[in-house]
Amino acid sequence: MIITNTKERTRFIRFAIVGIIGAVVDFGILNLFTLVFKIPFVPSSIVSFCAAVLNNFILNHYWTYPDSRSKSVSRQLVQFALINVIGLLIRTPLLAWLERMLIPLGENFLPPNISATIVAHNVALAVAIGVVMLWNFFANRFWTFNDVE
Repeated sequence: MIITNTKERTRFIRFAIVGIIGAVVDFGILNLFTLVFKIPFVPSSIVSFCAAVLNNFILNHYWTYPDSRSKSVSRQLVQFALINVIGLLIRTPLLAWLERMLIPLGENFLPPNISATIVAHNVALAVAIGVVMLWNFFANRFWTFNDVE
């Protein structure tokens, strides 16, 4: 579908660009909460995820899928949110597991002047974003925005 259909390929590229913007929101809020406000990693990641989801819905609704208008915005937002809650259920244990794996690894291999915790948190978030992005694209394409050709 994506490989042979130019319109779908464009949608996927736009979805990915929106995802990059959402990742900036996600990383920014995560680091703000963990580094400045000293809120634990997993709760901070949930808040940052929610902010990124809202950002991504708005951008996807108006830019990636501007031709998806047969459903109300509120219905699409609920569908988008439900898909992203499933994404959060995939992401949260993955982040917790990666945190436990990457911090000791970073402590062994990073120079002492670089925080293994900060590096581990950001690497874990990058991996989780990549995994969840694939789920989100296909689930949203075939449920939330299924009214486009």
